[in-house]
Amino acid sequence: MKKAYTDEHAASGIDAKLPAIETWPNQFPGYQIEIEIPEFTSICPKTGLPDFGVLKLSYVPDKLCLELKSLKMYTLAYRDLGIFYENVVNRFLKDVVAAAKPVSATVEGQFTPRGGLHSKITASWSKSKRG
Repeated sequence: MKKAYTDEHAASGIDAKLPAIETWPNQFPGYQIEIEIPEFTSICPKTGLPDFGVLKLSYVPDKLCLELKSLKMYTLAYRDLGIFYENVVNRFLKDVVAAAKPVSATVEGQFTPRGGLHSKITASWSKSKRG
């Protein structure tokens, strides 16, 4: 029996080249920024069909804040990218942390139902937990 999903499907999009997320110097300590991306789209790496969802980013900036236009361009690059939901959320978090080096960050993805199943994926990162 042929395996429906391959290792290539599972790894699709994880290392794809995406636009850089720019930053600017933070002026204040100890506050939280929340960004919602209500019309997120990507492509299922197996079927090639579009996936739709809402991404929510919450982060506590340290020395840098995310520049929103570059974040928008970064997000739009997912439109043509074959990548699973779980990988979207974790890749997005990894790239935000690499760009801004925040105190903490959480990305939540809520994706439209597929086959009657609604998916919500949450990934978090904290400087205090990483050392």
